[in-house]
Amino acid sequence: MGNERITTMEEFAALSGISRPTLSKYFNDPASVRSSTREKIEAALKKYDYTPNIYAINQNRETTRNIGIVLPNLSDPFFAEMAREAEVACFKAGYTPVVLSSHGQPKREIANLEFLRTLKPAGVLMAPFGRNSKKEEVRRLSKEFKIVFFDSQVEGCGYGYFGTDREQTIDLMVDYLCRSGQPPCFFGMEKPLNPNARKLHNAYVGYMERNNLEPHVYLAKGTGWDFEEIGFNEGGRMMENGLFVSNTVFCSNDRLAIGMLAAAFKLGIRVGIEADSQMRIAGHDNHPFAKFTGPRLTTIAQDFKTIAHSAVNHLIDIMNIDQPENSYKTVEFPGELIMRDSA
Repeated sequence: MGNERITTMEEFAALSGISRPTLSKYFNDPASVRSSTREKIEAALKKYDYTPNIYAINQNRETTRNIGIVLPNLSDPFFAEMAREAEVACFKAGYTPVVLSSHGQPKREIANLEFLRTLKPAGVLMAPFGRNSKKEEVRRLSKEFKIVFFDSQVEGCGYGYFGTDREQTIDLMVDYLCRSGQPPCFFGMEKPLNPNARKLHNAYVGYMERNNLEPHVYLAKGTGWDFEEIGFNEGGRMMENGLFVSNTVFCSNDRLAIGMLAAAFKLGIRVGIEADSQMRIAGHDNHPFAKFTGPRLTTIAQDFKTIAHSAVNHLIDIMNIDQPENSYKTVEFPGELIMRDSA
């Protein structure tokens, strides 16, 4: 690096002897200028220690090399893992991810999309609230830039959805629990924030009815994203009062199950597959901590990597194509049963 530090493109153009239009062309796409010009610019960049204002450059573009990633709550390890894989896929494809959390608030979800609009993104990946999303606002903004959904979707909007086949995962889990012990009860949220909880609930009831088994659904009171606390308090209350008609409980997500495991420990209820165990508890999602709980949690693993990378690749494929929304692409991937000590 040279000792001379400059801050504007005008200064850099004057000192380097390269016209500002040529510099702008280079910073938009280095391959767009002749190799001899490119070498001269790169030598001058080293000499004068100049870093262009990318934000200002982006304002002059129709789109940028940014891809927005909007998640319902980044504090949830499930969505953090999805974001990590999406970031990796963006970097691999030569794009810069801009990750935003909606903090469990549908209004913030729209505010995030509005903010991304000012950045002129190449496209947006979004794991929405589903039914709780502001559908008309999402539809309006999807006309500004292409949106591809992952994990869940907003009906009538966007250009594709990539997620997990929850009919398959429920069949996989409930079939295993029925074969290995008492048919399970289902434990979920009375007012779920994530639309996938409803899918799991309905898929559980469907499986039980198809197999001439009586479904038993228990819904916890409480709202928000503190699933472990809800599982601990509500699941613990139900266990303490003997409300579950089966000794096997399938939770709609691992975080509820982790709370239930803690409640069972407090109540002195032995959870596991040993002969003297009193309960079996299973979850869904393969939370990063699921293999470290006591006992280790039986669950369904979603293929985070394949879902995220497929969504990114689809977005990149359609970003520069005049594609109508009715060409919506839906892809659902199978989950994997992870058998551990809790069930």
